[in-house]
Amino acid sequence: MCLKDMHLPLPALSSSLRIGNVEIRNRVALAPMSGVTDLPFRALAWRFGAGFVVTEMVASRELVCNAAESWVRLKNSGIEPHIVQLAGREAHWMAEAARIVEANGADIIDINMGCPAKKVTGGYSGSALMRDPDHALSLIEAIVKAVSVPVTLKMRLGWDENSINAPLIARRAEDAGVQAITIHGRTRMQFYSGKADWDAIRAVRDVISVPLIANGDVDTVADTTEILRRSGADAVMVGRSSQGRPWHAGVLAGARLHPDALEIARIFAEHYATMLEFYGPQIGIRHARKHVGWYMERFAPDLSSTDKAAILTSTDPDLVSDRVAAAIANSGVASVNEEMAA
Repeated sequence: MCLKDMHLPLPALSSSLRIGNVEIRNRVALAPMSGVTDLPFRALAWRFGAGFVVTEMVASRELVCNAAESWVRLKNSGIEPHIVQLAGREAHWMAEAARIVEANGADIIDINMGCPAKKVTGGYSGSALMRDPDHALSLIEAIVKAVSVPVTLKMRLGWDENSINAPLIARRAEDAGVQAITIHGRTRMQFYSGKADWDAIRAVRDVISVPLIANGDVDTVADTTEILRRSGADAVMVGRSSQGRPWHAGVLAGARLHPDALEIARIFAEHYATMLEFYGPQIGIRHARKHVGWYMERFAPDLSSTDKAAILTSTDPDLVSDRVAAAIANSGVASVNEEMAA
């Protein structure tokens, strides 16, 4: 632990932060999550006070080759700053994709070196890049040289416990021009098991001067204070704890009041309707199912397993929206104040 940082005051999460020339309105961000942080989800999180939100990872080569899904992930609608995360394994495609997203309004480009999914690491992308720092740096350098907007990096502590190299890569990334770094406090081989190691993130703080964002198992207000204290980070990023509650980052940043059951029901209904509009009814119903499941798990405890199964397999959007919204509104969940303060 760096002794000079031991007694420095913790940054106020409601205060602004600068990444390069871009001002961030507060210090609690929504993590990019593939299959989760699509435009409907990001728009809600932004409206409810997240400091910044990041697109689902956009596959660089697929974007350059004009794949439809990549363009869907790239879409934005008045969210500022527009931060796009790119994934890939070849400098050429990453640089070309970076030029495309900059030309299409990206204010910041984030590099994915943290995704642990086998379908990503099996293609030598995501956290697999941490196994070869020299190659990883070639991608970073190519993107930084290709664009004029700030470039950031998101990664894990390392590939496994025997190769904790985030400090090495972070220092080299800053030297290459990266202007903020996010660290998830697990290795790739841990996936999401165990507890994120917030203390280990401090080793990155000790070797970089650009903003550091700490990620992993941040759920409550108390967590935000503790992860900042132990990591020395400038900001926090929340991921899975936002599933089923897109207002969560805003609550942690102190940007809004805690929603009660009726408001949660209204948010759910809006979220569901927006997904159907964004994707179209047939595709939207399928994409929305995971979100429906999270809302029911958190806020509709009285629904039986039979009822939940019927809702999740239904192809009638009105039935799904009405039944889940009613179950939430009648659940007796008065607020989430106690949960958030824990």
